Amino acid sequence: MSYFERYLTLWVAACIVAGIALGHMAPGAFQTIGALELAKVNLPVAALIWLMIIPMLVKIDFAALGQVKQYWRGIGVTLFVNWAVKPFSMALLGWLFIATLFRDYLPAEHIDSYIAGLILLAAAPCTAMVFVWSNLSDGEPHFTLSQVALNDVIMVFAFAPLVGLLLGLASITVPWDTLLLSVGLYIVVPVILAQLLRRQVLVAGGEAQLQGLLGRLQPLSIMALLATLVLLFGFQGEQIVRQPLVIALLAVPILIQVYFNSGLAYLLNRWSGEAHCVAAPSALIGASNFFELAVAAAIALFGFESGAALATVVGVLIEVPVMLSVVRIVNATKPWYEKRTAQ
Repeated sequence: MSYFERYLTLWVAACIVAGIALGHMAPGAFQTIGALELAKVNLPVAALIWLMIIPMLVKIDFAALGQVKQYWRGIGVTLFVNWAVKPFSMALLGWLFIATLFRDYLPAEHIDSYIAGLILLAAAPCTAMVFVWSNLSDGEPHFTLSQVALNDVIMVFAFAPLVGLLLGLASITVPWDTLLLSVGLYIVVPVILAQLLRRQVLVAGGEAQLQGLLGRLQPLSIMALLATLVLLFGFQGEQIVRQPLVIALLAVPILIQVYFNSGLAYLLNRWSGEAHCVAAPSALIGASNFFELAVAAAIALFGFESGAALATVVGVLIEVPVMLSVVRIVNATKPWYEKRTAQ
Protein backbone atom coordinates (compact mmCIF):
# COMPACT_ATOMS: atom_id res chain seq x y z
CA MET A 1 0.00 0.00 0.00
CA SER A 2 1.35 3.37 -1.00
CA TYR A 3 1.97 6.29 1.34
CA PHE A 4 -1.13 8.11 0.10
CA GLU A 5 -3.34 5.03 0.41
CA ARG A 6 -2.09 4.29 3.95
CA TYR A 7 -3.19 7.71 5.21
CA LEU A 8 -6.09 8.24 2.80
CA THR A 9 -8.64 8.88 5.55
CA LEU A 10 -6.50 11.73 6.88
CA TRP A 11 -6.09 13.27 3.41
CA VAL A 12 -9.83 12.99 2.78
CA ALA A 13 -10.66 14.78 6.04
CA ALA A 14 -8.16 17.54 5.21
CA CYS A 15 -9.61 17.97 1.71
CA ILE A 16 -13.17 18.19 3.04
CA VAL A 17 -12.16 20.96 5.46
CA ALA A 18 -10.10 22.73 2.79
CA GLY A 19 -12.90 22.51 0.24
CA ILE A 20 -15.53 23.94 2.60
CA ALA A 21 -13.19 26.72 3.76
CA LEU A 22 -12.12 27.68 0.23
CA GLY A 23 -15.69 27.53 -1.05
CA HIS A 24 -16.80 29.83 1.77
CA MET A 25 -13.91 32.27 1.38
CA ALA A 26 -13.76 32.37 -2.43
CA PRO A 27 -17.20 31.42 -3.76
CA GLY A 28 -16.62 33.35 -6.98
CA ALA A 29 -13.68 31.21 -8.01
CA PHE A 30 -15.62 28.01 -7.47
CA GLN A 31 -18.65 29.42 -9.30
CA THR A 32 -16.38 30.06 -12.28
CA ILE A 33 -15.07 26.49 -12.19
CA GLY A 34 -18.59 25.15 -11.66
CA ALA A 35 -19.82 27.01 -14.74
CA LEU A 36 -17.40 25.07 -16.97
CA GLU A 37 -19.91 22.39 -17.85
CA LEU A 38 -21.54 20.70 -20.80
CA ALA A 39 -25.01 19.15 -20.44
CA LYS A 40 -24.75 19.58 -16.65
CA VAL A 41 -21.44 17.62 -16.62
CA ASN A 42 -18.65 19.65 -15.00
CA LEU A 43 -15.61 19.42 -17.29
CA PRO A 44 -12.85 20.01 -14.66
CA VAL A 45 -14.37 17.26 -12.51
CA ALA A 46 -14.60 15.03 -15.58
CA ALA A 47 -10.89 15.57 -16.27
CA LEU A 48 -10.02 14.65 -12.69
CA ILE A 49 -12.16 11.53 -12.93
CA TRP A 50 -10.18 10.55 -16.04
CA LEU A 51 -6.98 10.81 -14.01
CA MET A 52 -8.59 8.65 -11.34
CA ILE A 53 -9.91 5.82 -13.46
CA ILE A 54 -7.54 5.50 -16.45
CA PRO A 55 -4.82 3.80 -14.30
CA MET A 56 -7.44 1.23 -13.22
CA LEU A 57 -8.63 0.72 -16.79
CA VAL A 58 -5.06 0.21 -18.05
CA LYS A 59 -4.97 -2.94 -15.88
CA ILE A 60 -7.82 -4.52 -17.82
CA ASP A 61 -6.97 -7.11 -20.45
CA PHE A 62 -9.96 -7.27 -22.80
CA ALA A 63 -8.90 -10.71 -23.96
CA ALA A 64 -9.78 -11.95 -20.46
CA LEU A 65 -13.30 -10.45 -20.37
CA GLY A 66 -14.75 -13.80 -21.39
CA GLN A 67 -13.85 -15.09 -17.95
CA VAL A 68 -16.49 -12.83 -16.37
CA LYS A 69 -19.18 -15.48 -16.91
CA GLN A 70 -17.73 -17.42 -14.00
CA TYR A 71 -18.83 -14.53 -11.75
CA TRP A 72 -22.51 -14.84 -12.70
CA ARG A 73 -23.55 -15.00 -9.04
CA GLY A 74 -21.88 -11.65 -8.30
CA ILE A 75 -23.48 -10.09 -11.38
CA GLY A 76 -26.90 -11.37 -10.31
CA VAL A 77 -26.48 -10.03 -6.77
CA THR A 78 -25.36 -6.61 -7.96
CA LEU A 79 -28.23 -6.26 -10.43
CA PHE A 80 -30.73 -7.34 -7.77
CA VAL A 81 -29.46 -4.79 -5.24
CA ASN A 82 -29.11 -1.95 -7.77
CA TRP A 83 -32.49 -2.30 -9.43
CA ALA A 84 -34.82 -4.30 -7.16
CA VAL A 85 -33.73 -3.06 -3.71
CA LYS A 86 -31.89 0.25 -3.71
CA PRO A 87 -34.44 2.67 -5.25
CA PHE A 88 -37.31 1.19 -3.19
CA SER A 89 -35.35 1.13 0.07
CA MET A 90 -34.44 4.80 -0.46
CA ALA A 91 -38.08 5.71 -1.06
CA LEU A 92 -38.93 3.98 2.23
CA LEU A 93 -36.08 5.69 4.11
CA GLY A 94 -37.07 9.06 2.64
CA TRP A 95 -40.63 8.65 3.86
CA LEU A 96 -39.50 7.42 7.29
CA PHE A 97 -36.88 10.09 8.01
CA ILE A 98 -37.71 13.12 5.87
CA ALA A 99 -41.51 12.95 5.82
CA THR A 100 -41.94 11.61 9.36
CA LEU A 101 -39.10 11.76 11.88
CA PHE A 102 -37.39 14.95 10.64
CA ARG A 103 -40.47 16.77 9.31
CA ASP A 104 -40.53 19.35 12.12
CA TYR A 105 -36.89 20.32 11.48
CA LEU A 106 -37.12 20.82 7.72
CA PRO A 107 -38.85 23.47 5.57
CA ALA A 108 -42.36 22.11 5.03
CA GLU A 109 -42.55 23.29 1.42
CA HIS A 110 -39.49 21.21 0.46
CA ILE A 111 -40.36 17.86 2.10
CA ASP A 112 -41.67 16.16 -1.04
CA SER A 113 -38.86 17.65 -3.10
CA TYR A 114 -36.22 16.31 -0.71
CA ILE A 115 -37.67 12.80 -1.01
CA ALA A 116 -37.73 13.09 -4.80
CA GLY A 117 -34.05 14.03 -4.80
CA LEU A 118 -33.17 11.02 -2.67
CA ILE A 119 -35.06 8.73 -5.06
CA LEU A 120 -33.29 10.21 -8.09
CA LEU A 121 -29.97 9.58 -6.35
CA ALA A 122 -30.75 5.95 -5.59
CA ALA A 123 -32.13 5.13 -9.04
CA ALA A 124 -28.82 5.82 -10.80
CA PRO A 125 -26.02 3.30 -10.06
CA CYS A 126 -22.48 4.66 -10.03
CA THR A 127 -20.23 4.42 -13.07
CA ALA A 128 -16.74 5.91 -13.14
CA MET A 129 -15.94 6.22 -9.43
CA VAL A 130 -16.59 2.50 -8.97
CA PHE A 131 -13.26 1.76 -10.65
CA VAL A 132 -11.51 3.68 -7.86
CA TRP A 133 -13.35 1.85 -5.07
CA SER A 134 -12.82 -1.51 -6.79
CA ASN A 135 -9.09 -0.86 -7.13
CA LEU A 136 -8.76 0.12 -3.45
CA SER A 137 -10.51 -3.10 -2.40
CA ASP A 138 -8.46 -5.30 -4.79
CA GLY A 139 -11.58 -6.02 -6.80
CA GLU A 140 -11.67 -8.08 -9.99
CA PRO A 141 -11.26 -5.43 -12.72
CA HIS A 142 -12.99 -7.39 -15.49
CA PHE A 143 -16.02 -7.99 -13.30
CA THR A 144 -16.13 -4.30 -12.39
CA LEU A 145 -15.96 -3.14 -15.99
CA SER A 146 -18.58 -5.60 -17.22
CA GLN A 147 -20.93 -4.77 -14.33
CA VAL A 148 -20.60 -1.02 -14.91
CA ALA A 149 -21.27 -1.48 -18.64
CA LEU A 150 -24.33 -3.62 -17.89
CA ASN A 151 -25.69 -1.04 -15.45
CA ASP A 152 -25.21 1.71 -18.05
CA VAL A 153 -27.25 -0.21 -20.60
CA ILE A 154 -30.04 -0.94 -18.10
CA MET A 155 -30.03 2.68 -16.92
CA VAL A 156 -30.80 3.95 -20.42
CA PHE A 157 -34.06 1.96 -20.42
CA ALA A 158 -34.98 1.69 -16.72
CA PHE A 159 -34.11 5.07 -15.15
CA ALA A 160 -37.12 7.01 -16.46
CA PRO A 161 -39.88 4.45 -15.75
CA LEU A 162 -38.41 3.53 -12.35
CA VAL A 163 -38.16 7.13 -11.18
CA GLY A 164 -41.58 7.87 -12.65
CA LEU A 165 -43.07 4.98 -10.70
CA LEU A 166 -41.50 6.01 -7.39
CA LEU A 167 -42.25 9.72 -7.82
CA GLY A 168 -45.79 9.04 -8.94
CA LEU A 169 -45.35 10.96 -12.20
CA ALA A 170 -46.91 9.97 -15.47
CA SER A 171 -43.66 10.79 -17.21
CA ILE A 172 -40.38 12.44 -16.33
CA THR A 173 -37.88 14.44 -18.30
CA VAL A 174 -34.70 12.42 -18.50
CA PRO A 175 -31.64 14.59 -19.27
CA TRP A 176 -30.53 12.30 -22.09
CA ASP A 177 -27.68 14.59 -23.07
CA THR A 178 -26.26 14.31 -19.54
CA LEU A 179 -26.75 10.54 -19.43
CA LEU A 180 -25.16 9.85 -22.81
CA LEU A 181 -22.36 12.38 -22.38
CA SER A 182 -21.51 11.00 -18.93
CA VAL A 183 -21.36 7.43 -20.20
CA GLY A 184 -19.16 8.58 -23.10
CA LEU A 185 -16.88 10.76 -20.97
CA TYR A 186 -16.55 8.46 -17.98
CA ILE A 187 -16.62 5.01 -19.62
CA VAL A 188 -16.21 4.87 -23.41
CA VAL A 189 -13.44 7.44 -23.96
CA PRO A 190 -11.33 6.47 -20.88
CA VAL A 191 -11.59 2.77 -21.82
CA ILE A 192 -10.36 3.49 -25.35
CA LEU A 193 -7.50 5.73 -24.16
CA ALA A 194 -6.47 3.24 -21.46
CA GLN A 195 -6.41 0.32 -23.87
CA LEU A 196 -4.38 2.28 -26.44
CA LEU A 197 -1.88 3.19 -23.71
CA ARG A 198 -1.78 -0.41 -22.48
CA ARG A 199 -1.12 -1.77 -25.96
CA GLN A 200 1.61 0.79 -26.66
CA VAL A 201 3.43 0.07 -23.39
CA LEU A 202 3.21 -3.70 -23.81
CA VAL A 203 4.59 -3.46 -27.34
CA ALA A 204 7.42 -1.18 -26.23
CA GLY A 205 8.52 -2.86 -23.01
CA GLY A 206 6.30 -5.80 -22.14
CA GLU A 207 4.65 -6.63 -18.81
CA ALA A 208 7.52 -5.25 -16.71
CA GLN A 209 7.19 -1.80 -18.25
CA LEU A 210 3.40 -1.92 -17.83
CA GLN A 211 3.73 -2.68 -14.10
CA GLY A 212 6.22 0.16 -13.74
CA LEU A 213 3.81 2.56 -15.43
CA LEU A 214 0.95 1.45 -13.16
CA GLY A 215 3.12 2.05 -10.12
CA ARG A 216 3.81 5.61 -11.26
CA LEU A 217 0.19 6.32 -12.14
CA GLN A 218 -1.29 5.11 -8.85
CA PRO A 219 -0.29 8.20 -6.76
CA LEU A 220 -1.63 10.43 -9.56
CA SER A 221 -4.96 8.63 -9.31
CA ILE A 222 -5.18 9.23 -5.54
CA MET A 223 -4.20 12.89 -5.93
CA ALA A 224 -6.96 13.35 -8.52
CA LEU A 225 -9.43 11.81 -6.09
CA LEU A 226 -8.42 14.29 -3.39
CA ALA A 227 -8.57 17.24 -5.80
CA THR A 228 -12.06 16.17 -6.84
CA LEU A 229 -13.08 16.15 -3.19
CA VAL A 230 -11.81 19.73 -2.72
CA LEU A 231 -13.81 20.86 -5.75
CA LEU A 232 -17.03 19.10 -4.76
CA PHE A 233 -17.00 20.51 -1.24
CA GLY A 234 -15.83 23.89 -2.53
CA PHE A 235 -18.80 24.12 -4.89
CA GLN A 236 -21.15 23.79 -1.90
CA GLY A 237 -19.03 25.51 0.77
CA GLU A 238 -21.43 28.42 1.26
CA GLN A 239 -24.47 26.17 1.34
CA ILE A 240 -22.92 23.89 3.97
CA VAL A 241 -22.13 26.85 6.22
CA ARG A 242 -25.55 28.43 5.64
CA GLN A 243 -27.78 25.39 6.36
CA PRO A 244 -25.76 22.66 8.07
CA LEU A 245 -28.79 21.13 9.86
CA VAL A 246 -30.71 20.49 6.64
CA ILE A 247 -27.66 18.88 5.04
CA ALA A 248 -26.99 16.74 8.13
CA LEU A 249 -30.61 15.51 8.21
CA LEU A 250 -30.63 14.71 4.49
CA ALA A 251 -27.40 12.76 4.94
CA VAL A 252 -29.01 10.32 7.41
CA PRO A 253 -31.15 8.28 4.95
CA ILE A 254 -28.32 8.39 2.39
CA LEU A 255 -25.85 6.96 4.90
CA ILE A 256 -28.25 4.22 6.00
CA GLN A 257 -28.97 3.38 2.37
CA VAL A 258 -25.26 3.07 1.53
CA TYR A 259 -24.44 0.77 4.43
CA PHE A 260 -27.62 -1.28 4.06
CA ASN A 261 -27.21 -1.94 0.33
CA SER A 262 -23.46 -2.54 0.46
CA GLY A 263 -23.92 -4.90 3.40
CA LEU A 264 -26.75 -6.73 1.64
CA ALA A 265 -24.70 -7.21 -1.55
CA TYR A 266 -21.65 -8.30 0.44
CA LEU A 267 -23.59 -10.87 2.48
CA LEU A 268 -25.51 -12.23 -0.51
CA ASN A 269 -22.24 -12.76 -2.37
CA ARG A 270 -20.79 -14.56 0.64
CA TRP A 271 -23.90 -16.70 0.97
CA SER A 272 -23.71 -17.62 -2.72
CA GLY A 273 -20.03 -18.58 -2.44
CA GLU A 274 -18.69 -15.80 -4.68
CA ALA A 275 -15.02 -14.80 -4.39
CA HIS A 276 -14.09 -11.77 -2.26
CA CYS A 277 -12.54 -10.00 -5.28
CA VAL A 278 -16.04 -9.96 -6.78
CA ALA A 279 -18.03 -9.41 -3.58
CA ALA A 280 -16.07 -6.26 -2.72
CA PRO A 281 -16.80 -4.34 -5.96
CA SER A 282 -20.31 -5.80 -5.98
CA ALA A 283 -20.95 -4.24 -2.57
CA LEU A 284 -19.44 -0.94 -3.68
CA ILE A 285 -21.40 -0.83 -6.96
CA GLY A 286 -24.54 -1.71 -5.04
CA ALA A 287 -24.11 1.25 -2.69
CA SER A 288 -22.67 4.12 -4.74
CA ASN A 289 -24.56 6.55 -6.97
CA PHE A 290 -24.26 8.17 -10.41
CA PHE A 291 -24.48 11.63 -8.88
CA GLU A 292 -23.95 13.58 -12.12
CA LEU A 293 -27.13 12.11 -13.60
CA ALA A 294 -29.07 12.49 -10.33
CA VAL A 295 -28.16 16.17 -9.94
CA ALA A 296 -28.95 16.92 -13.59
CA ALA A 297 -32.31 15.14 -13.42
CA ALA A 298 -33.22 16.95 -10.18
CA ILE A 299 -32.42 20.35 -11.71
CA ALA A 300 -34.32 19.50 -14.91
CA LEU A 301 -37.41 18.33 -13.01
CA PHE A 302 -37.54 20.63 -10.01
CA GLY A 303 -35.15 23.54 -10.60
CA PHE A 304 -31.71 24.58 -9.40
CA GLU A 305 -32.91 25.97 -6.05
CA SER A 306 -35.19 23.02 -5.25
CA GLY A 307 -34.99 20.65 -2.33
CA ALA A 308 -34.50 17.81 -4.79
CA ALA A 309 -31.36 19.43 -6.18
CA LEU A 310 -30.02 19.98 -2.66
CA ALA A 311 -30.71 16.36 -1.68
CA THR A 312 -28.75 15.05 -4.67
CA VAL A 313 -25.89 17.44 -3.87
CA VAL A 314 -25.74 16.04 -0.32
CA GLY A 315 -25.24 12.64 -1.94
CA VAL A 316 -22.31 14.10 -3.88
CA LEU A 317 -20.77 15.57 -0.73
CA ILE A 318 -20.76 12.35 1.27
CA GLU A 319 -20.06 9.94 -1.61
CA VAL A 320 -16.26 9.83 -1.33
CA PRO A 321 -15.78 9.63 2.47
CA VAL A 322 -18.65 7.16 2.89
CA MET A 323 -17.50 4.88 0.07
CA LEU A 324 -13.97 4.93 1.49
CA SER A 325 -15.42 3.68 4.77
CA VAL A 326 -17.12 0.83 2.89
CA VAL A 327 -13.77 0.02 1.25
CA ARG A 328 -12.19 -0.19 4.70
CA ILE A 329 -14.96 -2.50 5.93
CA VAL A 330 -14.74 -4.96 3.03
CA ASN A 331 -10.93 -4.99 3.26
CA ALA A 332 -10.94 -5.51 7.02
CA THR A 333 -13.48 -8.36 6.83
CA LYS A 334 -11.74 -10.26 4.02
CA PRO A 335 -10.40 -13.04 6.35
CA TRP A 336 -13.91 -13.53 7.79
CA TYR A 337 -15.43 -13.57 4.30
CA GLU A 338 -12.96 -16.08 2.86
CA LYS A 339 -13.28 -18.35 5.87
CA ARG A 340 -16.89 -18.98 4.88
CA THR A 341 -16.38 -19.26 1.11
CA ALA A 342 -13.44 -21.64 1.59
CA GLN A 343 -15.64 -24.19 3.37
